[in-house]
Amino acid sequence: MRLYAAKIPVIAADIVRTLTLDKDIEVGDGPEVEDDLASVLREYLRVEREITERGKDRAERIGAGATEAQKFKRQLADERNFGLGAEGISWMLDQLVQMLLRSNNVDEVFAEDAVLRRKMRAILERHMGVDDEMDKEVRSRLKHLSEGTQNWDVEYARVMEQVKRRKNVD
Repeated sequence: MRLYAAKIPVIAADIVRTLTLDKDIEVGDGPEVEDDLASVLREYLRVEREITERGKDRAERIGAGATEAQKFKRQLADERNFGLGAEGISWMLDQLVQMLLRSNNVDEVFAEDAVLRRKMRAILERHMGVDDEMDKEVRSRLKHLSEGTQNWDVEYARVMEQVKRRKNVD
């Protein structure tokens, strides 16, 4: 699962729409609340990029490879109490709930934190699951090639790029 920058406005709008329709929150200015939630998601991407780069830099300094870079990335994330992978959704949910509670654009929060988290998790997973869908679509188009070959790798990258463009995903 991966969060794409292009999906952030859609995710934020979906969260606000779902929570307001279900009467979990009351908002004065929906687009402003969407902007508040989108800022949390953009911050997640920013911090993730920063941690990734710092992990790669550490690995390069000692002449290590990608495996060590991943270890350094995990270590940096742990130091900052930042979630990666599946833990990333939990980190985002914590931040999104806090944003709803603190935002001047949210008039009232009626639902319990656990209810908000459950509903927002479903929305995040649905939108972030686009990776799995795209992978299945690409693989279905490449059935005529043997996976693991150089030709398959080249075609996989090419077809994946086409699918991403069509779905408007960065």
